[in-house]
Amino acid sequence: MTLSTRLTLSRIVLAFLVTGLVLWPGWVPKAIAFAGFLLAGLTDWLDGYLARRRHQTTALGALLDPIADKVLVLGGLMAFVRLQPDLVPAWIVLLIFIREVVVTALRLLSARHGIVLAAAAEGKQKTVVQLLTIAGLFVLVIADELALSDWRESGLRTGLVWTVCAGLWITVGLTVSSGVSFLWRHRTALGQALNH
Repeated sequence: MTLSTRLTLSRIVLAFLVTGLVLWPGWVPKAIAFAGFLLAGLTDWLDGYLARRRHQTTALGALLDPIADKVLVLGGLMAFVRLQPDLVPAWIVLLIFIREVVVTALRLLSARHGIVLAAAAEGKQKTVVQLLTIAGLFVLVIADELALSDWRESGLRTGLVWTVCAGLWITVGLTVSSGVSFLWRHRTALGQALNH
């Protein structure tokens, strides 16, 4: 197993730890979860960089990388649905979940027939926006837990809330458009896999 694949697997483990910690009361577990989230995001960049640099791109890595991204994003967003239900509506997470299940199921089906459907640029852009939005949610929740003086009425908090909302809406748009683009781009390969 290559180093980049190990990093991808470590991101999945980190995702579960982050999701568990962020739900604990107090700002300390949430700060630790945020650090774990940032580390997981770093591995997302690093595993791809190492795979390309060392020419160790593998079918397993191409399959696991987007799955690790999905576990990290969906775990984080589901936790924030519970922590900030007014800010992170459950339907957004459900939409993302449905898209990811469909795409992942098609990837796995294609992989069984020896066809690897790697992540494309728009899928990576979607993931970056999702990760940045979740990072904004972390900052918001940790600052709220710290209850800094006048924080809740501050323009900075209002700006952060609006930024997170914009990130969520951009995420919805990219989720739908990248899903449609994935299905269209791989329509021939998917047709072959479904017909076998």
